[in-house]
Amino acid sequence: MSGSQQILTQPLAVVLLSGGLDSMVTAALAQEAGFMVNALTVDYGQRHRLELESAVRIAKRLGLARHTQIALDLRAFGGSALTDAIDVPKGGVGDDIPVTYVPARNLVFLALTTACAEAAGAHDVFIGVNALDYSGYPDCRPEFIASFAQTARLGTKAGVEGGAFTIHAPLQHMTKADIARECARLELDPAWSWSCYDPTPEGRACGLCDSCRLRKKGFAEARIVDSTLYNV
Repeated sequence: MSGSQQILTQPLAVVLLSGGLDSMVTAALAQEAGFMVNALTVDYGQRHRLELESAVRIAKRLGLARHTQIALDLRAFGGSALTDAIDVPKGGVGDDIPVTYVPARNLVFLALTTACAEAAGAHDVFIGVNALDYSGYPDCRPEFIASFAQTARLGTKAGVEGGAFTIHAPLQHMTKADIARECARLELDPAWSWSCYDPTPEGRACGLCDSCRLRKKGFAEARIVDSTLYNV
């Protein structure tokens, strides 16, 4: 069978690619599972713009079939330290939902990724949410992901006609150490990705925000070197 025939028979999936570590590992896992991967990246007006540059870098490094970038400026709503003039907390991961939570972000982004998948004729959507070592965001929980699959079936032409969507969240029950190990196993360079919520003017990860703390903790527990440059 020729290479072109192989591509035609390969199932297509769409991955929500933020540019972070979790989304990078998720995209690579989708490829490993045998999917041809399209990626969707949303520029939502986030303060940590380096994440968007990382998404472009990851898409190129992994050789993704297509990388779509759209702008949806959530700064118009505010309500988050990532989209508004609110200080990013640096005191450590707490029990309450932090101010870095962006209202309904994954709900909005999954809807957009599903729309991208339906337009491309794909029925598999991948998202890199994690519900173990995380900041407690409600839109990362397993029950939310399960409920969205039903919503996608009810609210799309493809779903109504019997082509239900599968929402894959392969990292959902992994610790950050597990994710770091997967990153190493898949031979991905951690520095391709970006996790920090509040980078320094020199472009280093702050090392103190929730996202940096969780990432550093994961690599330390996995005893794997994180090639990311941290300020602290």
